[in-house]
Amino acid sequence: MRHLLLCLLLLTPILHAAELVLELPGGTQRWDSARLLAHPQARDIDVPADVAYKRTMHYRALPLAALLDGVEPGQHLQAVAADGFAAELPAAPLLAKDGARAWLAVEDPGKPWPPLAEGKPSAGPFYLVWTDPQAGGIGPEQWPFQVVRIRYLASVAERFPALLPAADASADVQAGFAQFQKNCLACHRLNGAGDAQFGPDLNLPYNPTEYFAEGFLQRYIRDPQAMRRWPQGRMPAFPAAVIDDAQLQQLVAYLRHMSGRKTP
Repeated sequence: MRHLLLCLLLLTPILHAAELVLELPGGTQRWDSARLLAHPQARDIDVPADVAYKRTMHYRALPLAALLDGVEPGQHLQAVAADGFAAELPAAPLLAKDGARAWLAVEDPGKPWPPLAEGKPSAGPFYLVWTDPQAGGIGPEQWPFQVVRIRYLASVAERFPALLPAADASADVQAGFAQFQKNCLACHRLNGAGDAQFGPDLNLPYNPTEYFAEGFLQRYIRDPQAMRRWPQGRMPAFPAAVIDDAQLQQLVAYLRHMSGRKTP
């Protein structure tokens, strides 16, 4: 019997608590999933139309603001995922207690979440989800999953001047830069600038406005798989509910403008 029990123990996978690293103005903190699940503000929430799973999901989560000691609304954070996805996040929406609210969903090692697709891991161990996201205009790139680190950083403009449009650029180009930060910078670099390790650079060696026929770049952004389909394609669609037609034109205006501002 003891031999049988030993064999069963050896065959049973050991479930480890994952660790989340927070690099904040007051210093670095490390939280494992067990401590987060036991946090006094943790609660069960339902998330309709979950971005990663495309259906209503139930999570054990806590308000992200509860972990952001010392962070001010005017500051800037970045959530880094295990695969190199780096979501740029203004702090103000993350700290909000009304309207759109940010939650850190924590995967219980003993009750793992379902895989994102066949042969894929789950969205865990940590996933930034939102309740009432439409109230704050929260886009899908602001739902990073498989998060391993959240860090306080200077703004994108301060860290990466190679992303900046010219000082005399039009209002549409300036607005397009804001759309680029919100919807593109989590996966892409531009002029070699950015922290993402996920998608290709959008200006080097060529900008997409230089090789897409007129109107086709907008169609590609709207539904990439309808334009260029391959098994490894991972760019999501950006429907009008995420980026409307005017915002899409602003984004393209920014990209076209930056095609004339390539860095060597």
